[in-house]
Amino acid sequence: MNTIQEYLDSQVAARNCDSELCAERPDPLMIARLYRDPHHALTCALFAYGNVKAIIAFIASLDIGLQKLSEDELRFQVKNKYYRFQKNEDVVQWFLTLQKLIAMGGAERVFMRGYRTGGVIEGLSALIDTLYTLNPYRSQGYEFLIGKPIQAVAKASAMKRWMMYLRWMVRKDELDMGLWKGINPSDLIMPLDTHTYNVSRRLGLLGRKQCDLKAAMELTETLRQFDPLDPLKYDFALYRIGQEKIL
Repeated sequence: MNTIQEYLDSQVAARNCDSELCAERPDPLMIARLYRDPHHALTCALFAYGNVKAIIAFIASLDIGLQKLSEDELRFQVKNKYYRFQKNEDVVQWFLTLQKLIAMGGAERVFMRGYRTGGVIEGLSALIDTLYTLNPYRSQGYEFLIGKPIQAVAKASAMKRWMMYLRWMVRKDELDMGLWKGINPSDLIMPLDTHTYNVSRRLGLLGRKQCDLKAAMELTETLRQFDPLDPLKYDFALYRIGQEKIL
């Protein structure tokens, strides 16, 4: 295990730099970092599924000013925009919901209400619940974008896009933005996607055979053995190792 930790530590050190986010090695974080705004970053994170080049092309086309437009102006500006499971109306409704979230005090405020009483899972569930409360609109694409509140860990998906968003907001280094305060980085849960899951299994860091929330929590616990204060510092390196097929 010490050898694995040394390898991962070297990968973390090598990748913790601005040049790691570039056209040759794209990542949704590179778009979020252009604005360093927590709500535009949330849009970037929730649309971050599928082919990474397609993700970058779509979220790069979404100006931060969409958060402030009237509904008529918004519909004009995003006319014909869609992304995979999200039709044009889903995109419109997402920004209308986001505007209401900002008006009521923002994502951090809502998350913190749940976090103070029940940690990351309660904070995240409070935020997702609030998004649905703010807008009665429903569709398959819209609900896929936001996801479901975590009612039972044993039945929950890995919530990868949300956990990635929290990493962006809470951690602070050359990659992550650290825009939120008052949340302990040690409380974060790994954003587990296929790349990270497969690499972690091959390295012996993860035993669970399902890529779900329980697996994400198991991997987080393993990585706390390497760094109890900041286990998610290994997330980006593990993801890149899988993406670049190093193993």
